[in-house]
Amino acid sequence: MVLDMFSLKGKIALISGGAGLYGRQIVAALAEAGAKTYVASRSLDALEELAKEHRAKGEDVEALHMDLASEASILGVRDEIVKRSGGLDILVNNAVARPMKKAYDDDASKFAESMQVNATGLFIITRAMGDLMAEREKGSIINVGSMQGMIGPDPTIYEGTNMTGFYPDYFFHKGGMINYTRFTASYYGSKGIRCNCISPGGFWTPNMPETFVKNYSARTLLGRLANSTDLMGMIVFLASDASLYITGTNIPVDGGYTAK
Repeated sequence: MVLDMFSLKGKIALISGGAGLYGRQIVAALAEAGAKTYVASRSLDALEELAKEHRAKGEDVEALHMDLASEASILGVRDEIVKRSGGLDILVNNAVARPMKKAYDDDASKFAESMQVNATGLFIITRAMGDLMAEREKGSIINVGSMQGMIGPDPTIYEGTNMTGFYPDYFFHKGGMINYTRFTASYYGSKGIRCNCISPGGFWTPNMPETFVKNYSARTLLGRLANSTDLMGMIVFLASDASLYITGTNIPVDGGYTAK
């Protein structure tokens, strides 16, 4: 049955991050589809609370501490997953550091700090978990990018607000993530491991200025920002056997923002 292809029952998943705007729905998608889901970041307390919420619903979610700026920490998580579950089927690279609070005018050390997590950390965790998947010769790696890795900043959506979109590190590493997805898909393809990237648009939050929401929404084909379920279907699709012949792709999930 075709719907059975979307099931993640019996699969082991790891998501970096998980307590943030997009992370929570990614964890929910994996867990609801049946995967044993490990969620890992430096914010262990927040993840523990998230995991408890899912376990209360009968879903199998566990929290682990992981620092993407530390190779030893990443390898420790890999070893813990092997100890508890024997291996890994799904990796979702979702965590992101945003140290450049002053945007383009911030100190160069903040750019370097961003790269340590968002570039070097991405490489280390993908290699560590990809090599683990290679032992079984199957698996799915999903990189959570951003439409801002596909286009340049649009100052017009910030008009009338005190917001800015000129964060050079974010555009740099999200753009790099898309091509690193292609590299990873090529490197692990012969082992039956797929790697794809999704590029979400902006996520609506209650504290957003009304002017920004109006400006941004007018820029999309669907006329709105993303909500708390918009990524779930795509995550399950790419994690599941329903997408076994798809790899090396970048899929915008942005309400048509980049289609204009």
